Amino acid sequence: MEFILYASIALIAVAFTVLVVYLAKTLKSLRITLDQVAGTLAGLEKQVEGITKETTDLLHKTNQLAEDIQKKSEKVNSVVDAVKEIGTSIQQFNRSMKKVSASVTGQLEKNEEKVAQVIQWTNAVMELIDKVKQRKRSKKQTD
Repeated sequence: MEFILYASIALIAVAFTVLVVYLAKTLKSLRITLDQVAGTLAGLEKQVEGITKETTDLLHKTNQLAEDIQKKSEKVNSVVDAVKEIGTSIQQFNRSMKKVSASVTGQLEKNEEKVAQVIQWTNAVMELIDKVKQRKRSKKQTD
């Protein structure tokens, strides 16, 4: 019976030794894996810092661009308002010209005969002036 006891203790010692050896190998493998993970995380941390800086710069530039667009939009709005006012002024001018034209046309229609007589008298006066000029020329040429 003693032999079985010693054999059992020896078997337990061998099993414990094998367990410790496999546990040591597993822990060593785990340490290597964790070292690789730590290295990967360190590299990833550097990349994230770079991305964070670039993102911050990009956000700053985007904000500046948005402000610039806002300012230019306000300027364009003032130009559009000015053009609208010019359009309104032109419409008012056109209305005034139509009124004046209608008034002149109405007056011409009322005084059509008088205008025709004035034109005839003007033509007659122009003919007389031309005849007087021709006579003066002919006198100068004969002298």
